[in-house]
Amino acid sequence: MSKLWVGIEGTRFVDRHGRQAILRGVNLGGDSKLPYPDGGTDRPGDFADHATLSFVGRPFPADETDEHLGRIAGWGFNTLRLLVTWEAVEHAGPGQYDLAFIDSIAAICERAVDFGMLVFIDFHQDVWSRMSGGSGAPCWLFDKLGLDYRRFGEADAAHVMQYRYDYADPRRRQEDRYPTMSWPVNYRMPVNGIMWTAFFAGRAYTPDWLVDGCNVQDFLQSHYFGAVRAVAERVRELPNVIGFDTLNEPGMGWIGQPMTTRRTAPNADDRTPVHHGPAWTPLDGLMAARGVSVSVPYMRKTEQPGTVAPAQELVFNRNRVPIWRDGVVDPFEQAGAWRLEDGAATAVDEDFFRLRNGRRVDVERDFLQPFFAKMAASIRTVREDWLLFAEINPHVIVGGRSFPADMPANSVNASHWYDVALLLSKQFDSGLDAAGKARLKNRYGLELAYIKNIGERMKMPTLIGEFGTPYDLEDGDSFTRWSRGERGDAVWRAQADALELMYEAMDLLQLSSTQWNYSAGNRNDLRVGDGWNQEDLSIFSRDQQTEAGSDGGRGVSGFCRPYVRYAQGVLRAMQYVRAEAHFTASIEVDAGIDAPSEIFLPKPFDAGRARIAVTGVAASWEYRRERQCLLVTAQASGRLQITIDGVS
Repeated sequence: MSKLWVGIEGTRFVDRHGRQAILRGVNLGGDSKLPYPDGGTDRPGDFADHATLSFVGRPFPADETDEHLGRIAGWGFNTLRLLVTWEAVEHAGPGQYDLAFIDSIAAICERAVDFGMLVFIDFHQDVWSRMSGGSGAPCWLFDKLGLDYRRFGEADAAHVMQYRYDYADPRRRQEDRYPTMSWPVNYRMPVNGIMWTAFFAGRAYTPDWLVDGCNVQDFLQSHYFGAVRAVAERVRELPNVIGFDTLNEPGMGWIGQPMTTRRTAPNADDRTPVHHGPAWTPLDGLMAARGVSVSVPYMRKTEQPGTVAPAQELVFNRNRVPIWRDGVVDPFEQAGAWRLEDGAATAVDEDFFRLRNGRRVDVERDFLQPFFAKMAASIRTVREDWLLFAEINPHVIVGGRSFPADMPANSVNASHWYDVALLLSKQFDSGLDAAGKARLKNRYGLELAYIKNIGERMKMPTLIGEFGTPYDLEDGDSFTRWSRGERGDAVWRAQADALELMYEAMDLLQLSSTQWNYSAGNRNDLRVGDGWNQEDLSIFSRDQQTEAGSDGGRGVSGFCRPYVRYAQGVLRAMQYVRAEAHFTASIEVDAGIDAPSEIFLPKPFDAGRARIAVTGVAASWEYRRERQCLLVTAQASGRLQITIDGVS
């Protein structure tokens, strides 16, 4: 088994030669959350085919592999965060792995070797599963736990596009039925409350909840880790596959919450921001799951930035539909959390989810740390040198929480970061002057530095696992302009400007990252987008390939930019100013490293016309046009300064 292409040294990524590595990549891809070819949320469906469907063809059909990997590599990306869902691997039933799908994922990883691309595999989820409004887990788990997924919509237990969107209505966006970017409200709704609490804390809260003879937590996690290992075994020999993500943006259910106290603002106990949407309590969710109608205040944004306030009361589960299957006893009621008698609900223990054995629970210490340890053990029984790309829910980071103290060795801080205002409003001021851009870049830098500091405190390297910009800004203005025949950078100016500021901030911090996302099936359509819940953040679309020679890129000038891929020592600074076509890098050279620094210089870079200056320690350089790469070899240890003018 050959050594991994990239490993960890302190808080830096390093390659096999000892060079510091900057991992600059893309998530592949957003539509991998969905069955192929017709599993997108832009189509009506009831999930009845959940056991017989297939994800083979995600992230793209096999015969398109070289096209897409070549395009991604040509834009300068050297890393793939390759999306796989638990459902894609184990949809047919417990322990029944889709070997054809696993083989297709392995084939992509193998082909990525020839494009010089690193891969880490992300077992992806959003709000638990497709049946609960997102993606991730297989449907048979609901049946095993005693839940009927077919009732989720009627019981208002999950916010699912296929249940709320009117596909006969010609309106592409239906804010009255399925508001834009509304899917995250599911984290607070009954199905997610039940499933995440069981997944992470079933042994603590419901010790008598048994599934196939074992506690529900052990049942769920053993199957999850089994699916992970099934994929791991297939890619274990590939040196470019450097590790696995723990689990994308995990929810924590009701863990740590009071039973009936409604949180309408951050407080001393929980500084996590409160977002717009229904303000569910655990008791609300438990009641609705049992078939009781509940009244929940709906929080809306106020004029004061970052705050919300109750705007109205909404009644959920008017039809009094239980989501527990007939004859199933609510395991939380059985465990003493609450009681339902003669239609009246009572919280038996207000601190049921907050205290265990008289001690306040710590979500990260008590539940995530054991999970991370098990995930590390699961993948490292297959290959012991794999990296663990660890995540906690990004919303709690904003509230000041962090990873547990005792993280497994060779872990990576793979936290996500977005300009939340941009993501939710789908608006970006492309007319910002230099001062306005500087202020925005400074804000980006401060927020990203906060995340990087988490990694440094934990002695972990940081890779921003997700960030990006919507391409459907201003109600799809770019799509309208494209359909009218407009071409060129101006069509995507807002998106490119936003991404440029993000990359400038990350360059100053020497951060690795994987941008969200590349969806091979993306369309310039407000109903479709990336194929999932009307999101549209793909840097590629077939709809941008209307002319011969077009590569399908969107806002390419914002992300296809020079950077130091590998430094012959330690990278001290890096900056690219696109408006001035000027790039600089500073490297503390270790002459004992027998490999050059590598700088990506995108076409149409012309080494003959550009001015390349190498100062400090003695060094030579050559430009490899076929690789779009400048190689700089230093002959002695010390500070090396590289300056390039004429980088377009």
